[in-house]
Amino acid sequence: MEIHNETGDLIRVEELGFPWTTRDPFLFCVYHSDAYPRGNEKFGPDASLEGRNLGNDFVVKDGWRMYHGTEVPGFPVHPHRGFETVTVVRKGLVDHSDSMGGAGRYGDGDVQWMTAGKGIQHAEMFPLLKRDEPNPLELFQIWLNLPRAKKLVEPHYAMLWKEEIRDYEVKDQNGLGTRVEVVAGSLPGVKAPDPAPDSWAADPSNEVAIWYFQMEAGAEWVIPPASKGINRSLYFFEGDRVGINSQSFVSGNMMELLSHRKIRLVNGNSISRFLLLQGKPMNEPVVSYGPFVMNTREEIQQTYQEYQATRFGGWPWSRHDQVHGADRGRFARFTDGTEKMPPLQ
Repeated sequence: MEIHNETGDLIRVEELGFPWTTRDPFLFCVYHSDAYPRGNEKFGPDASLEGRNLGNDFVVKDGWRMYHGTEVPGFPVHPHRGFETVTVVRKGLVDHSDSMGGAGRYGDGDVQWMTAGKGIQHAEMFPLLKRDEPNPLELFQIWLNLPRAKKLVEPHYAMLWKEEIRDYEVKDQNGLGTRVEVVAGSLPGVKAPDPAPDSWAADPSNEVAIWYFQMEAGAEWVIPPASKGINRSLYFFEGDRVGINSQSFVSGNMMELLSHRKIRLVNGNSISRFLLLQGKPMNEPVVSYGPFVMNTREEIQQTYQEYQATRFGGWPWSRHDQVHGADRGRFARFTDGTEKMPPLQ
């Protein structure tokens, strides 16, 4: 619905669905929250799968979903071209495997930033490693478009370990705090780790921001302004109420904000959590077909033909739902064979 108020800071408000609505340069944002039970010997749920539409299980049953997995929840091998995936994992673990030989296990605050570019297949599985306690999962997957000039760059992924992602912390006049994890962009004194090198976010003039933040009950914070014409969406996904300048909103809403104004948030009576996505629009045609995002229908047809012929390098793994074993910790292996581990604290 359209919003008209005294300050004109809000463009519109929309109820959150599945997935969440995004604006250029973002294509897609989905929030996964699953209360998985303890795991079994195959890294799946130690629970009955009866009554589930295995292979396409998106209905929340007993607090969790299998998605496209049949033994292990998650998303077995599938292709992408023409955009980037930014996977922000708040709880739980994700096992990544791809057609270029890359692999990784990340989670509990880590972020994977993958440029699909000219084409890649990958699997994103959620191994339930804990066999004596629940395995909760919470993550955001965000699709960030690539401009026409970068649609067919070489695939690449960057791992942003939780130890490298800095927090911006501020207290209001009453000593109540707001903590922002700066995944992309910057806030005073805090800059995010570098994204993948061909990303729209790699150019600071595009003002891309991905901020996950939490406010204490009753806390106040002013979101600083960006440039005029930047798209800025605030997702209020958990909490009671929040005041935005002269209006009040319940959780479960997306607020599209004018980017060049300061936005004063006044939290309600419980802890609240938000995601903010911001960026300069590309203003290019977007033609999508499932996991392919190009600029013209002809490019989509060519992409589909190339995928049918090459499978974007094939699949070097023994399973379409590849997982990396019970004893592996967090790691990232890149296509050149090098491995990166989380920094020691």
